[in-house]
Parts: sequence; structure tokens; C-alpha cells
Amino acid sequence: MKKTNLIHARTCVYNVNYYIVWSVKYRKKVLTQEVELYLKKIFKEIAEEKGFLLQMVEVGEQDHIHVFVSAHPKIAPSYIVKMLKGISGRKIFLQFPEIKQKLWKGVLWNSSYYIETVGSISEDVIKRYIANQKKGGD
Repeated sequence: MKKTNLIHARTCVYNVNYYIVWSVKYRKKVLTQEVELYLKKIFKEIAEEKGFLLQMVEVGEQDHIHVFVSAHPKIAPSYIVKMLKGISGRKIFLQFPEIKQKLWKGVLWNSSYYIETVGSISEDVIKRYIANQKKGGD
């Protein structure tokens, strides 16, 4: 089985992906189509600057974000979220100051987020593979 989604770095070969979701503070529906286009542009710039790959990003119901990213194992998932939320929040308020008026205390994003690792091999397959290693080594 040849894997085509592997990334070859200097010290490792990897396929590390994250699915991340977070919402606007108070679930305010402020992510209009114009804001969404600007967000996508900002996220792409952030990813390039910080060294991870933005695979997909979509706005849901004008009040939350879905992001799919790939990153080198040395980049912490919490760092990716922090960069995307922090930088985009500041830039959105600069570009669309009217949004700040709709949010109490001028905070764009909810402080929490959902994150899940995404891989091409299931947990069960990995467990079976590791369990079978013992049979050949005894």
C-alpha cells in the first residue's frame, strides 16, 4: 500500500492532520460572506507564515469556523489554534470595525475549541498491527 499523502521532512516522514472547530463569542452571526472571504485569506497567510498547511476552511451558519490543517509534528495543535484565532481576531476588527460593536468587550472568538486528529489509518488497524508484531518476534 503506497501512501501518497506523506510529507517528507529532514528528520521524519509524517501525515499529521487536525480538524478544528470554534465559534464566534455568543454565537453572534457576524461572519458574512465578505468576512468569510477575508478570513480565508488571513488563514492562508497565517498558515504560510507559521509553517503549517491549510487544507480547507469553511464558515458555518455565520457563527462558527471549520478548519482542516496539516502540520509538522513539532508544531503543537494548540499553537495552530492560537495563531489562527488570535491573529484573525485582531485583523477582522481592523478590517470590519462594526463587528466589534456587536460583541461585548470586543472579543471575536469563543475561548474554547474542538479538535480531532485525522488520519488515513484507523485506530483498530494500528492496534491489530502492533499486536501482530509480537507474534513474529517471539
